[in-house]
Amino acid sequence: MKIEVLETTLRDGVQAEGINLSYDDKRALIALFDNLAFDFIEAGTPYGNPKDKQLLCGDTLPETKKSKLVAFGATRHKNNLTEEDLSLKTLAQSNTQYVSLVGKSSVTHIEKVLGVSRADNLMMIYDSIRYLVDRGKTVFFDAEHFFDGYKADADYALETLRTAKNAGAELLVLCDTNGASLPEEVFDVTKRVIRSFKKIKIGIHCHNDAGLAVANTMEAVRAGATHIQGTFLGFGERCGNCNLSTAIVNLQLKESYELVPNKSVREFTAAARHIAEITNIRLFKNIPYVGKSAFSHKGGMHSDGVLKYPPAFEHIDPGVVGNERRFLLSEVAGRAVFNKKIAEIMPDREFSQEDVAALLENLKLLEMQGYQFEGADASFKIFIEKSLGIFKPRFGLVDYTVSTSQPVAENPSTAHIGIKVGDLTREAEAFGNGPVDALDTALRSVLTAFYPEIEKITLTDYKVRVINSEEATKATVRVLITSAADGEVWTTVGVSTDVIDASFKALCDSVEFFLSTRKE
Repeated sequence: MKIEVLETTLRDGVQAEGINLSYDDKRALIALFDNLAFDFIEAGTPYGNPKDKQLLCGDTLPETKKSKLVAFGATRHKNNLTEEDLSLKTLAQSNTQYVSLVGKSSVTHIEKVLGVSRADNLMMIYDSIRYLVDRGKTVFFDAEHFFDGYKADADYALETLRTAKNAGAELLVLCDTNGASLPEEVFDVTKRVIRSFKKIKIGIHCHNDAGLAVANTMEAVRAGATHIQGTFLGFGERCGNCNLSTAIVNLQLKESYELVPNKSVREFTAAARHIAEITNIRLFKNIPYVGKSAFSHKGGMHSDGVLKYPPAFEHIDPGVVGNERRFLLSEVAGRAVFNKKIAEIMPDREFSQEDVAALLENLKLLEMQGYQFEGADASFKIFIEKSLGIFKPRFGLVDYTVSTSQPVAENPSTAHIGIKVGDLTREAEAFGNGPVDALDTALRSVLTAFYPEIEKITLTDYKVRVINSEEATKATVRVLITSAADGEVWTTVGVSTDVIDASFKALCDSVEFFLSTRKE
């Protein structure tokens, strides 16, 4: 069975805290969602939002090949004549064929929020939909607070749907606006609605305030709904909306419904990362299917099981959603993962069981100090070489000092460093926008005389994590630095009770790793 998908990041998603999309961001997301072949993209509210009005009512509507754009608005204001309501006029003038119109279906909201009679609310729904239908629009009716309204007065909630249908709506969307309904409630209510409205499509729109938006969406589909709404990464007001990247894969792979082409599903992980970049929101590692940790294995037994038989601890093949399997290195990783990871880093060297046991023991000691190599493969390679006595340092530290002045000037920090390369010792002093920047500049100043290629290295990310916060300012910190050069990206780690020292260790590892990948 085909289930329609409406993506609403550009409308409902921007109501999330921290989300603010520019006009160009919106166009980029429309292109992305169109590429994923979603049936509908709810692109914004043209009345009251200049960017959305430009997008949907301007001279050129964004071109789509697979998706249909939808403009969003509300039923007329209670004090307005239909023909004079500016919101409805703007929707009628939009360049989209499809319009989503939200109206009240809860008696409580009608009386306490809207402040009108039940009859007046029904008239507002009918008049608004009829106005748009008469002007050639295809209307989706969003029954706001439908499930809460059904509990309070089922007959009236159903009457709002009947009114919308009679006015010419093509789709009735049941909204769990407060996100508080339980799956069995959504199933039962949706089932009754479908029995009562046999010749019109029924959709579902769930919020996630009880953490059940995906489950509720799936239950509505099982009950017979043929249209689902949500945002790709679950962005939305308060606790968010139904996460489509999860709901679609669940329904398509586990329930055998047809939502999007399988080739679109294979692009989900890449799409998730692209959306996170556009919205400037961190993509949570543990988000199902598309998160970095979705197919990551750390426990020894789990890792060993996956190496022998992936379905033992993976419910789907990661490649189906464009993700990949990862084995995390830690004190609980086990020898099987160590053997695999070491073989990846040093494929030309064989390791005895004694070597592996010694490496694992050394790793446990470092992790007690605060080290973590899960996301720092470059430092892990150096760790292996040092543990086995085969590490060949390209340079060594003699000493360094760092000072920072107040009030803050343009480059308030100064670093003086002494570095030894072979039998030669060189010193340098540099200024920077902070002590780490000054140290990085001084280190490069010394080393470029010996290794000019390090000028290619750029620092792309810098993270600091307090390990034992109960020690307050005396706490141990872990610094992760991500670097890049020539299209290659690597991460290194440093640990110390001094954040500058931890940063310097990670910086040195970064340069050492880069030089180790180059010919002598």
